Amino acid sequence: MLKNNFKYIPFLFVLLMMSCAKRGSITGGLKDTLAPVLSSSSPKNFNTNFKGDQIVLNFDEYVKLKNLNKQLVISPPMKHEPLITPTNVSKVLTIKIKDTLEPNTTYSFNFGQSITDNNEGNAMNQFKYIFSTGPYIDSLSIGGIVKDAYEKNVDNFVSVMLYEVNDKYKDSVVYKDLPRYITNTLDSLRTFKLENLKAGKYLLVAMKDKGSNNKFNPKDDKIGFIKHFITVPNDTLFELELFKETLPLKTLKPIQASGNRLFLPYEGKQNFKLSQPKIVLKNNDEILETIVTQFPKKDSLQVWYKPLKADSLQLEVTKENYNKKFTFKIKDQKKDTLNITAVQNGVINFRDRFTLETATPLVKFDKSKIKLINKDSLDLDFTTEYNELEQKLYVDFKKEPLEKYKFTFLPGALTDFYDNVNDTLSYKLTTKEYADYGNLVLNLKNVKRFPIIAEITNKKGDVVLASDYSEGNTKIQFDLLQPESFTLRITYDDNKNKIYDSGNFLNKTYAEEVFYYQKEIDVRTNWDVDETIDLSIPYNPEVDKKETDKKKKEEQKKKKAF
Repeated sequence: MLKNNFKYIPFLFVLLMMSCAKRGSITGGLKDTLAPVLSSSSPKNFNTNFKGDQIVLNFDEYVKLKNLNKQLVISPPMKHEPLITPTNVSKVLTIKIKDTLEPNTTYSFNFGQSITDNNEGNAMNQFKYIFSTGPYIDSLSIGGIVKDAYEKNVDNFVSVMLYEVNDKYKDSVVYKDLPRYITNTLDSLRTFKLENLKAGKYLLVAMKDKGSNNKFNPKDDKIGFIKHFITVPNDTLFELELFKETLPLKTLKPIQASGNRLFLPYEGKQNFKLSQPKIVLKNNDEILETIVTQFPKKDSLQVWYKPLKADSLQLEVTKENYNKKFTFKIKDQKKDTLNITAVQNGVINFRDRFTLETATPLVKFDKSKIKLINKDSLDLDFTTEYNELEQKLYVDFKKEPLEKYKFTFLPGALTDFYDNVNDTLSYKLTTKEYADYGNLVLNLKNVKRFPIIAEITNKKGDVVLASDYSEGNTKIQFDLLQPESFTLRITYDDNKNKIYDSGNFLNKTYAEEVFYYQKEIDVRTNWDVDETIDLSIPYNPEVDKKETDKKKKEEQKKKKAF
């Protein structure tokens, strides 16, 4: 019996060891939250009379570079970017300067958040290495904020630049030359500060520089500027509003899309609703009948023509001072055919216009072959409007709550450019109750001037859900809105053309002024919202974020309580 018990002793010993081991388990200590520290540099930071071409930075721990191409800002910019090594983990970074440095100039290397420790990724915040090729470090500075002229929120990584105004200065400097000084808002700031400046007269510019070459390309970049030159020193808090210029029309060579349609690509955002170019299509000396429409969501027009036999065609585009001629070959291709699609299917909201989209442009409408009845089979009156540019047919009629409607388009009701007619089309629509929607009244205070464009959009501000144009009325009403959280945008329409107009750098014109309301406006089912809007309080994204966070917390509390 005793002998058998001895065989369990090793197991008891192992269990005892495991129990003891649990008492002192290793946790690894506290998490490292400290950023690296520059322990030394050669030459020293803020060195004067700099003559060399190499800088060595020594850190107190192993570091690595993260997003250096985005985060590093060198002011003044260098034509040839310096080589910074190594790209892997090290306690030492070496900057090899490849450019010829200007005399008596203060240079700043702002690394942003790009230098982090190796283990936890703790970043050195806005670490700067500064030196001067002259006997002293320039110490003047200016600051301000960057906004977007039209969008609710401004882009990240916006460059803010100073161009020196001297006897060689020309407005073309922003297109051709590097700025004298530069900083960047990076990925988290709306504010900017240009430091280590020399006293003088400057042009102040902000730029969303997509090409990352510190030069303005109107095709891709946004720009903001102060019209008048500024002087340094200056304690003004500057405000720069970014906008995308509306470029002059520039058309590219036509592309054959089908046997009866061409694509005409163009550059530059254009508003063809206000003014369309004159387009003439020829087969030798014969002018062909055409219709011009917009290709949806693309910078391209569609030129529709009747099928013909030809090897090549000629196209001429004219608009104001612009004139361009093209000659291009065509092939025998499949022709486009009439195809009609209803935008609304089933439920139609009270603010909606019943809309048909057509694959080919329409030219004739026979109202006698279009019939609208309700659920009691009573004939109802309606009106039609055709938008040729967008190829959309709008049918308007008075809608009643909890009603059913049926549209019937008999054969020949619609005729397209190629004399094709529709087959019988039938669409059934229903409406909801008034109580399923909400109403919104805006009481505007401190309107600077009229006319104004009032728009309610989605939260981001990129989709307009309803709009109104006011030439003096400060009370604006939007009835029967679908329940949603809205953003309010007010545009001061100074040229009275009923659209937002951008600015232009060479003409020294700013974009039209746009106001965003600080808070989102909640419109709920069967609610009447009466909101007072003070247009003297500018939009502040920090306030907007606080309001959004507050709403989220309140909603979370309600869910928990429920």
